[in-house]
Amino acid sequence: PPRSTLFPYTTLFRSTILEHELDEANGFDLEIMEVASKPAAEIAFQGGSVDMLVTDWIWVARQRAEGVPMSFIPYSRAVGGVMVPADSKAGSLADLAGEQIGIAGGPLDKSWLILRAYALEALDFDLASETTQVFGAPPIMFQAALDGEVAAVINFWHFMARQEAAGMRHLIDVAEALAALGIDSDVPLLGYVVMDRLVEEQSDLVAGFAAASRAAKELLADDDAEWERLKPLMNAEDEAQFEALRAGWRAGIPGPGPVDEEAAGRLLAIM
Repeated sequence: PPRSTLFPYTTLFRSTILEHELDEANGFDLEIMEVASKPAAEIAFQGGSVDMLVTDWIWVARQRAEGVPMSFIPYSRAVGGVMVPADSKAGSLADLAGEQIGIAGGPLDKSWLILRAYALEALDFDLASETTQVFGAPPIMFQAALDGEVAAVINFWHFMARQEAAGMRHLIDVAEALAALGIDSDVPLLGYVVMDRLVEEQSDLVAGFAAASRAAKELLADDDAEWERLKPLMNAEDEAQFEALRAGWRAGIPGPGPVDEEAAGRLLAIM
């Protein structure tokens, strides 16, 4: 995939772990398999080609509900939102009635589901029936928004930073929608996923991976020099975009300790 789509979830993570040998220090060797899309990653995981993937918590919940034994390790709170052209007259989601909305992902994308719930609750507006949705990969939706092919776009946070730099503006972020719904935005929506069998058979391995991940996050949370090392990999177009990407990644780091299960349950019920 284009380098910009890899930055938050693959390039940065891999480089930090390997540069500081956090995998070896925690008893494993990290290997990354790059695939063409999120569905391809899920297929590789379910087929046993990889031991772990990063994906939405809602996908894991649905798999578990269907009896597939897999577990979720919190990875990021970073979420996207809705962007519109700078000259758009839209002031809220309700103003998108009759328009086309581009959505990075599919009909079960977490951001889309949360924004639909928010629009129903706060605006009495059904996004699904009052707009036309166009689903596609993040880079395709990014370009469609810049070309004016859609009136608004729901994309991942790192694409939002690039869209803003290109002249688009925020209409609403998912974090704002969660707050309006009374949901703690600290609930991590992205995570590492492993089969329960691996947890049971190699608990030390899974714990070592989690420890390496936390160590990498702590390093990136405070060390600006580490970000300067990573800067060439991030494909930022200018300093402002680099700083926005760094700030967005840092903002997504989950807090230490257990997830608030009550808040997570309320969010799952909404979605």
